[in-house]
Amino acid sequence: MTAVTPPRVLTVAGSDSGGGAGIQADLKTMLALGVHGMSVIAAVTAQNSLGVQGYWELPPDAVRAQLDSVLGDIGAQAVKTGMLASPQLVEVVAAVLGAYEAPVVVDPVGVSKHGDPLLAPEAVETVKTRLLPIATVVTPNLWEVEQLTGVKVEDEYGLRRAADAVLKLGPTWALIKGGHLPGEPVDLLTDGTSEHRFAAERLDNRHTHGTGCTLASAVASYLALGEDVPAAVGRAKEYVTGAIRRGFPLGEGIGPVDHAWRWR
Repeated sequence: MTAVTPPRVLTVAGSDSGGGAGIQADLKTMLALGVHGMSVIAAVTAQNSLGVQGYWELPPDAVRAQLDSVLGDIGAQAVKTGMLASPQLVEVVAAVLGAYEAPVVVDPVGVSKHGDPLLAPEAVETVKTRLLPIATVVTPNLWEVEQLTGVKVEDEYGLRRAADAVLKLGPTWALIKGGHLPGEPVDLLTDGTSEHRFAAERLDNRHTHGTGCTLASAVASYLALGEDVPAAVGRAKEYVTGAIRRGFPLGEGIGPVDHAWRWR
């Protein structure tokens, strides 16, 4: 019997010592969706359910070596980026991925679930000018939209205006996450021509740590499995909604979503 190699997805992000977000959430999501997850660690955080107590960037040479090692030998059918922390790391990652033939899902991580900064202020411009132009899909929440474009969204009608502002920075698709708006959550996906809205029920569960990382990794996983962008986002949303529904308490603060909810 010959073993079949599954599609491969690479995450380039920070490590979450509490296991709910970052590299750890990415790899759990990839396993749950049937792809082989690989990782390039760009930063290490001291993090738990109460917040981020500190983070340390890896040297750019170390990040470049990881990228070259994985992509040069194993390869990837899709790549997801998360916490990149500094302008230097963004530059390295954008340079490598911009020359690599695979879809790139960018989660432009700016702050943690608890409001702790995870991106140096001086790195925002580098994300805008170097990373977003190579993105197949970018997945900002409303705070990240404002950080990147200056556009403040206050209701569902503002989602398209936000998406258009993000698309001007160069990605092929923008997925604007509207979960922090009042009412039932709605996300908007557009490439500037077609438009797709993804609605979900508002779940009464405070344990949502890792939601953004999980969604972006799920989109990348479904792209690697051969879905087009709208279908990948739709299936990723279904997976994340289930994970939020089954989010569980951990420690004394905000617990994680349950990446293994389909197995339990």
